[in-house]
Parts: sequence; C-alpha cells; structure tokens
Amino acid sequence: MIHSLSSILAAALALAPIPADSAPPATPAALIASSPASAWTNIPAEDLIVMTIEGGAKIIVQLAPNMAPRHVANIRMLAQAHWWDGTSINRVQDNYVAQWGDATEKKPLPAGLLQTSAADYTVPLANRRLHVTSLPYPDAYASKTGFVAGWPVAMDGDAAWLPHCYGYVGVGRNLSPDAGTGAELYAVIGQAPRQLDRNIAVVGRVIDGMAHLSSLPRGSGELGFYTGSERPVPIVSVRLASDLPAAQQPHFQQMDTTSPTFTQYLRLRANRKDDFYERPAGGVDLCNAPVPVRAKP
Repeated sequence: MIHSLSSILAAALALAPIPADSAPPATPAALIASSPASAWTNIPAEDLIVMTIEGGAKIIVQLAPNMAPRHVANIRMLAQAHWWDGTSINRVQDNYVAQWGDATEKKPLPAGLLQTSAADYTVPLANRRLHVTSLPYPDAYASKTGFVAGWPVAMDGDAAWLPHCYGYVGVGRNLSPDAGTGAELYAVIGQAPRQLDRNIAVVGRVIDGMAHLSSLPRGSGELGFYTGSERPVPIVSVRLASDLPAAQQPHFQQMDTTSPTFTQYLRLRANRKDDFYERPAGGVDLCNAPVPVRAKP
C-alpha cells in the first residue's frame, strides 16, 4: 500500500521520541492514571457479555459489532437465549487459547442465527467513515496497522480486520467454508498468533477476568482439549450486560483512540525512557499497544 510522504512524516512526528534535553516522559501507566475524562468513551452495555463460571468468577468480553457484525449479532442472540448456560470451557492449550462452548457439539442452536462466511473476516473501512489512528511501524502481517473506534486493526487497502492479540476472542469453526456461528468461542492466552488473522473471525476482547482463563489447567488431549480424566470448567451463565438488572450491570470505558492522550500513549509505548528503561525501543507492534480500558469512575 502506498502512503503519501506527508502522511508518513506526520505519523512519525506524532510518535517521535522526546528530545534528550527535555523532561523524562511519564510511563504509560502514569499517563493513563492522569488522563482527563475527555480521553475516555463509555462502552455500551449491549457490547458486553458477562460469563460466570463455576465458583462465581466472572469474565467480561467486549464485543466489536463494527468489525464483526454478523458474528456479534449471533453472539448476542446466543446470550439472550441463555445457550451457553450449562456448557463449559473445554479446551486450554498452553501459549495458545482457552475455548468454550458445547463439548458434545450436539446442543441445538437457537433459531434465527445469521449465516456467516470467510467474507466476514474483514470489513471495508471506506463506507464507514471511521477515523484511523495509524501506527507508522512495519508489521509482519499487514501493509498497515492502526486503531479505529477503540480497536486495533490491521489493514490492506480498504479491508480491515481485528488481530489475534492476547485476550482477544475468536470464533471456533470447522474446515472452510464453515466460518462458525459464534457458539464456539476462544480467547488468546499466549503470544499473539497473528497467522490466524483473516482465517478466523475475531469478535472482541476480554476486558476483565482474563486471569480466570489464562490460569486454567492445560488440557492433555490433542490441541489442549480436556480428556476423559480431566474436568472441563462449567459455565453457569452468559448474559448481555444490557439484559442484567441495572444494579448488576458492569460499566467500563475505553480510551478514545482519536484523542491527543492516546497519541501520547502510543508515543510512550514506542519510545519509553524513564527511570527503568535505558534503551527506548523506537517502535511498537499492534498487539503491544493495547487500548486502555478501565472500570467507569
């Protein structure tokens, strides 16, 4: 993909290191803690699903309807049908994924789910008129990367897709042309397997409770599935946050990726030089600049 010289220079200057004679920059954590309220946007309750597992632990997933509309529509329908209640987390593969759904693959799906295909793995950006905050660094898996409406995206021409970063949630599927319904989901619990990008639908990210997935015992079966001698983790319920009673609804915010604060955050991720860091990296990859998310103050 060919970019204009002016756009490349503008992006590079926006993320350039602080000159040596200036005050040391804040850490990303300090920047987040001191950020103004204007740098944050509320995450809609209908974009959150709350999964409660045995013992009461909760895992909250933020859905990305703009990036995976058909799969997200199915996931909302499955949650509203209480389809996941009584299913399980049945696959945990070290440095890869934790997967949940119906281990028997026999539970009937609710009526009305949308048909999906490989065409759903990417979305066109041009007709969505969404602002792209670009990363000016090379990427091994895409001609361009950046952030759109609070999400990291990889891009090729007008096509954009969510990457397989740590904590991101994808849709399990069988062999192509099957693209999965959304009934089988997994979260990345290891190094980002970006080779899966555009081969599987990515539909969201875990924003709270990730430790409940990443710390589970690894399955000893093929691909990390639990065998007969191992016990899958029962799922008590999965609900849309918007369907919960008001007092039980979680409230989260994400940093506005069009804000000056986020631009400063990216610069610090790429060029950190403080009391701990002696050698700034001079760059950052898409999965190593996670969009900050916080509980709403």
